[in-house]
Amino acid sequence: MSDELPREIRCVLVPTGDIRMLLPNTTVAEVITRPAHEAVAGAPGWLLGRIAWRGWRVPLIAFSMLAGAGAGDGELTVRVAVLKALGGHPQLPFLAVLTQGFPRLTTLNAELIIPTHDGKPLPAGVKSQVLVRDDVAVIPDLEGIETEVLKWLPADAAVDATAEATVES
Repeated sequence: MSDELPREIRCVLVPTGDIRMLLPNTTVAEVITRPAHEAVAGAPGWLLGRIAWRGWRVPLIAFSMLAGAGAGDGELTVRVAVLKALGGHPQLPFLAVLTQGFPRLTTLNAELIIPTHDGKPLPAGVKSQVLVRDDVAVIPDLEGIETEVLKWLPADAAVDATAEATVES
């Protein structure tokens, strides 16, 4: 058995305002129509609130606001990408991000991803800036975003009664 890394990775370019997020395809749990959300008291503007999704109360994030980019065309923000959280926090298994348009699947290898970082500090929530073919994109700092989200959510924020019943079944 070989420990070689894969030569190609299936990724998703997620349009969020004026920037695109580049994520491994396995990070995206589902893309849904934007549901109503409940506000989180005292939360920063980028943390829009929480949505109900499959029995979970998932934090809804405006990534473009977090990263300090333009909001793009608000009329196109009709979808939400639900992402699998990476930090292993039991109260935060998923994050939801506003999207504009549909995320686009792509297969990438090391030659197709070109770092474009110019040495300036990266915006909040961004781990790296890259050029993917002809698209400028950012690789989000999902673990850092999760840490920030957890500061604003009550300890029982992720699960509601229907989720507990679903998990126990």
